[in-house]
Amino acid sequence: MADRKPPTARGAATWDRILEAATAEFARYGFSGARVERITSTARTNKAQLYGYFGTKDELFDAVLAASFRQIIDLATIDANDLPGWAVRLYDEYLAHPDIVRLATWSRLERSPTGHLVAEAERQDQEKLSAIAAAQAAGTVVAGDPFDVMAMVISMSMTWSPVSNVYAAHADEDPAEHRRRRDFLREAVRRAVTPQ
Repeated sequence: MADRKPPTARGAATWDRILEAATAEFARYGFSGARVERITSTARTNKAQLYGYFGTKDELFDAVLAASFRQIIDLATIDANDLPGWAVRLYDEYLAHPDIVRLATWSRLERSPTGHLVAEAERQDQEKLSAIAAAQAAGTVVAGDPFDVMAMVISMSMTWSPVSNVYAAHADEDPAEHRRRRDFLREAVRRAVTPQ
């Protein structure tokens, strides 16, 4: 996607409304089911502005996905010396922002059935992978491909997420249930990543 930016402060407000409306629309209906008309209606704008800011529907989806990933990276920063804590922070972000998981799932189903979920994932992962590799070199994280360690911890953190084929947790559940899951997740990840 071209590096498009809103032209003015007033344009930034419209930009944000479009991004928010598109996030909800794509999370609910996926790329194929999403309708630009509903996005523009919810965002109180028009197609000309939407396309002027974001280009095509594909580019709008890419912008939504990139913003969602930036949000999860910013809110659940990795600490390679505390991967169990990182997994718990991810669990909490999935509870607070289930649309992020839904967007990623739609992208995997409709646009990227294999390989990295988004084109810039390799670049975005470098910081995490470097941190994991440093912890491995220090002997605090199990040896192996840092990418595999990262992927496993992320997958474990998603055990009760909206993509679970067993049970999808939600924020309104009993807080004691969330504490129990967090404790279990923390211990499971600790055992998985700690060298024997």
